Amino acid sequence: MTLKLYFAPGACSFVPHALLETTGAPFEPVLVKLHKGENYSADYKAINPRSQVPVLVDAGEVITQILAIVTWLDHRFSECNFLPREPLARARTLETLAWMNNTVHPTFTHVFMPHKFAGSPEAQAEIKAFNTASYGAMLGELEAMASQAADLGRSYLGGAQFGPLDAYALTLLRWGGFAGHDPQGFPALWALVQRVAALPAVARAIERERLQLNVYKPS
Repeated sequence: MTLKLYFAPGACSFVPHALLETTGAPFEPVLVKLHKGENYSADYKAINPRSQVPVLVDAGEVITQILAIVTWLDHRFSECNFLPREPLARARTLETLAWMNNTVHPTFTHVFMPHKFAGSPEAQAEIKAFNTASYGAMLGELEAMASQAADLGRSYLGGAQFGPLDAYALTLLRWGGFAGHDPQGFPALWALVQRVAALPAVARAIERERLQLNVYKPS
């Protein structure tokens, strides 16, 4: 077995986790318990000095960062068509994936862990409130994407095939529940996420991570 994925349940590592399950290739899933600080252990930092997940190890080569891992898996398993082959469609998919990773994801981090960005409780509360509203608007953008895909008869955000945009959309909408946004308030996106979650490969990743899709609790 040459493939190993270091992941944390519910984290963005769900994206390559779902893709790897989709390939059908054997791989070793390695659980990293972020809440216990395992990502800061000497053993883990020897693999990824940045102490982040996901990490993909393929035949001894260590690859970090979502975009790099996704493009590598698309190369490694080209038959899965995780990314479109047509150049402009491919660029558009990577454009959206980068936005999910470098804008939507960090916005949620400001909601979930405001203590990383301010010292006083008052400043943390302000950061959390501001980014909660911003995150809701970004989920609205994803809702528009899902609605447009449905109107065009596309089963998935990137086209006819399940891919990283769909796995990330599932993750981001799920996080919305923690940020106080009811996923059912985004009907097209919620329908997409439920359809994606029912795919056998994705369902295996969900089961391994023991995820609940809708974690929203009305205040």
